[in-house]
Amino acid sequence: MANLRSTMYFFLLALQLLVLLQTNVLCYQYKVGDLDAWGIPTSANPQVYTKWSKYHTTKIGDSLLFLYPPSQDSLIQVTEESFNSCNLKDPILYINNGNSLFNITAHGEFYFTSGKQGNCEKKQKLHISVFSGNGSADSPSYGPGISPSYPTVFGSIPQPPSSSLSSSSSSSPSLSFPIFIAALAGFLVSAFICE
Repeated sequence: MANLRSTMYFFLLALQLLVLLQTNVLCYQYKVGDLDAWGIPTSANPQVYTKWSKYHTTKIGDSLLFLYPPSQDSLIQVTEESFNSCNLKDPILYINNGNSLFNITAHGEFYFTSGKQGNCEKKQKLHISVFSGNGSADSPSYGPGISPSYPTVFGSIPQPPSSSLSSSSSSSPSLSFPIFIAALAGFLVSAFICE
């Protein structure tokens, strides 16, 4: 009988480990443009990035990979207004390494374009919406003089030192703590069941 309880205990622990591992595997890395690299859309597929964002549903924890020749292009994250007008000044994020990874860490609307002058006007730009559980993108709003700051794989973008406005950075709640608490509770329950 003791052997059966011990087997059941290890089975419950293995099941908990499997559930914990599965929650971390559900994040994806998407190559923007799929088979096409980050570049000016071709005449055969001028809406490549519009179509791409329609057919890919992103969520917190996913990441976007932009591949391009670093000597010929770059990637910038911009506001909606800058996206619509192709204004490349004052980007939120600037990356020019040719292998740019953007981690999605919050719900909202994200706007990207090429950092090379003229490419945005040629439709080298991407808009994605990361929806919350209720189906809304919960786009953050910024007041005058406050620039947005997104946590990324490269760290948070710091606020300008001359800014006297204090802004609280809104980061999404981490999933690690609730999963840890659930695992701990499951461990304690299984320990009491198997005794």
